[in-house]
Amino acid sequence: MDKANADAYWKANTSLIRNLLIVWAVVSYGCGIVFAQTLNNIKLFSVPLGFWFAHQGAIIIFIVLIYVYAAQMNKIDRQFGVED
Repeated sequence: MDKANADAYWKANTSLIRNLLIVWAVVSYGCGIVFAQTLNNIKLFSVPLGFWFAHQGAIIIFIVLIYVYAAQMNKIDRQFGVED
C-alpha cells in the first residue's frame, strides 16, 4: 500500500472512530445526564427515559456501536484492499 492510500485508510478509520465516539458521548452524557430531567417526562416500560438511558440505554447503544464499527471497518478494509 502506498503512502497516500495508507493515509486515506487511516483518515477513514479515525473519522469513523471519532464519529462513533461522538454518538457514544451524546447518548451517555447527553441523554443520561444533561437532558435527563427532560427525558424523564417520557416513560419507557414505566421507567423514566432519562433514568433508562443512564443505566441501560448507554450500554445498549455502546454494544450497537461496536457492531457498527466492525461492519464499517470491514467496508473500509475492502475499499482499501486490506481485508483479511
